Amino acid sequence: MVAVPPPQRRVRRRQAARVVVRAEGRVLLASDCDPGIPGSQWWVTPGGGLDIGESFAQAAARELAEETGLLVDPGDFFGPVARRVVHHGYSDQVLVQREDFFVLDLPARYEPDTAGFTAEEKVTMAAGFGWFTVADLVGKIVWPVELPRLIAATIATQLIDFGDVEESTVPVRLGHR
Repeated sequence: MVAVPPPQRRVRRRQAARVVVRAEGRVLLASDCDPGIPGSQWWVTPGGGLDIGESFAQAAARELAEETGLLVDPGDFFGPVARRVVHHGYSDQVLVQREDFFVLDLPARYEPDTAGFTAEEKVTMAAGFGWFTVADLVGKIVWPVELPRLIAATIATQLIDFGDVEESTVPVRLGHR
């Protein structure tokens, strides 16, 4: 990936599904980075963009399988528990996505299998996965920043609307819409 001057970054828009995977009092997160910003690193929930004709829950199940190797049925999730529009400013692009968050509770942690990674994920997520308690997250950069509220979500949780937020390595102005 090549960094480009901020005004020249292309803007991509999509819908995405994210999964808060919980087991044994911990949450599964993937390390992510912006290759155009050496040393950048943050933690994210598994998930990604919807394919044509796919529901948010179907996309969540597909992305979880692709990124971690875990096969689940879309009916295994509860939610969506939260929704937001996020503006990610990276060194090469601005990604604007409407995200729905689902929760998956597992009886035990597992070791993610990254064999399904895309070429881009092999670069940006090369540092792998970790299981974290809420206390472990103190001092770490985590996207979504609202993760502690999502970790606490229950099946009875009303849909939380986080509105428009920005999480960026190269800041953007929300006026680019």
